[in-house]
Amino acid sequence: MTTTGVTDATRMQSLDHARALDANDPLSQRRSAFHIPQRNGRDVVYMCGNSLGLQPRSTRAIIEAELDDWRDLAVDAHFDGQTPWYSYHETVREPMARVVGAQPNEVVMMNSLTVNLHLLMVSFFRPTPERTMIVMEGPAFPSDTYAVETHLRSRGLDPAKHMLVVRPRDGENTVSFDQFEEAFAHHGDRIALLLVGGVNYYSGQLMPMERLTTLAHDHGALAGFDLAHAAGNVELHLHDWNVDFACWCTYKYLNASPGAIAGCFIHERHAKNTDLPRYGGWWGNDPETRFRMHLESSFTPMATADGWQLSNPPILAMAPLRASLQHFDDATMPALVARSRQLTGQLRALIEQSESGAFEIITPAAPDSHGCQLSIFVRDAARERFDALTAAGIVGDFRPPNVIRLAPAPLYNSFEDVWHCAAALTSNQEPSHRHG
Repeated sequence: MTTTGVTDATRMQSLDHARALDANDPLSQRRSAFHIPQRNGRDVVYMCGNSLGLQPRSTRAIIEAELDDWRDLAVDAHFDGQTPWYSYHETVREPMARVVGAQPNEVVMMNSLTVNLHLLMVSFFRPTPERTMIVMEGPAFPSDTYAVETHLRSRGLDPAKHMLVVRPRDGENTVSFDQFEEAFAHHGDRIALLLVGGVNYYSGQLMPMERLTTLAHDHGALAGFDLAHAAGNVELHLHDWNVDFACWCTYKYLNASPGAIAGCFIHERHAKNTDLPRYGGWWGNDPETRFRMHLESSFTPMATADGWQLSNPPILAMAPLRASLQHFDDATMPALVARSRQLTGQLRALIEQSESGAFEIITPAAPDSHGCQLSIFVRDAARERFDALTAAGIVGDFRPPNVIRLAPAPLYNSFEDVWHCAAALTSNQEPSHRHG
């Protein structure tokens, strides 16, 4: 018997099964389209797409094409380049809309996530004497909390009084829908905005976004979501769910490079309302008059999500997104989510067969209540166990004091990756025979 209570024969059978699953899965071939980091001449087992996605092999050529146009054409590349810079943001609009379940006119790629969060709160947090509260989940990603706290203060509101955080009940790890119902039942006439992470960064819980949107609307509030851990990870139908707005980064599951361009969704009923308050900039202005410069004295926003743009798109930051979105278009989100559920389900099963009692998976088990991230509460020697994973060539991430997050991304992770990761986590033995 091993230290986990699972026989070596069972482990080998599981590894054979993992390899068979990979061999019979057409999507497993997409792994070769990504650069897998290596350590000591072997592929690492990369389970950290929830923090930074891997680089598609096509990314370098796409960036180099823009460098070539800059070198050869300079300013003329705005209109004469291989992919003209003036309309560059339009090249990612439709594929990004397909990933988040939106109409193309509801999506714009710009800035970074927290910048966009502030910009959207300018438009969608419109406190009245009666309605001044923002509802969040706990624990929210710290940047969201900081953004809401400072935004409230900028409006002359005390976060201690006007930020309502719905936290897991004692002894529980996730927030239930009925807790949000209770919050609205008690404070509904004072709530202006619901602002929640679509997938909770800490627990991996997929929030019921459609139900939360309806709940907020039924009480006269608006509903927005931070989709940093949801975009490219779970199926989204933002338009059909009637979500008011959302924003997301693209460097996690969307593999668009560190600090890559971020995204916004603004439902078309709001996007068409050019009277909606916002901060203005020249790239959000009507393109028919955008270059009249000093000849136009006022801002006339576009009647689409583009009307929230401030500045011209950063080409070198946007180029990698084009490379990644091609994979999402080719594979499709439904197929990727189906594979994600298989990978994550396999990882859960392998961890739960351990008899050590050291682990508790705090991510909900129901397939429609999580994405590809599993958050694992470690009861003893959490940091040491994570360090052992790292030493064994497993790349995950650690949230002090005792949670390890592992995310098998369906575009480039394999069932064999999952097996090796579980073996390294639940055993003192270093896994072997990896890819590479």
